[in-house]
Amino acid sequence: MTYATYEDFAAFGVSVGEDTDIMRQLWQASRDIDTLTFNRIPERGFDALTDFQRERVKEVTCRLAAWQAENADLLDSPLSGYSINGVSAQLGGSSGMRVWDGVAIPRRLYGLLEQTGLCCRRLL
Repeated sequence: MTYATYEDFAAFGVSVGEDTDIMRQLWQASRDIDTLTFNRIPERGFDALTDFQRERVKEVTCRLAAWQAENADLLDSPLSGYSINGVSAQLGGSSGMRVWDGVAIPRRLYGLLEQTGLCCRRLL
């Protein structure tokens, strides 16, 4: 199950490239959200979430899927950094990105997901 549909992309004003397999991206983003929320959504069921939680999860799913599609080359790279002629870049060390249990997500999106209360580790 994906937490958002193709139609949700338009509702949240999200766009992706024409060659992007949107359903595959939504599926991957949904699985990554499961990781970030400690599988609380499949455990409880998506319909058991509050309206606010469902809306936030849908939005984050759409935005994360689009972000992952745009940054697929970097996210799938086996390299964590590189250096060329004295210029170096470290991937994953950005203050604008959070990496949790192997899932990279922009901090602003993680902040939206945190609003649902599903990301708290103390509830385990």
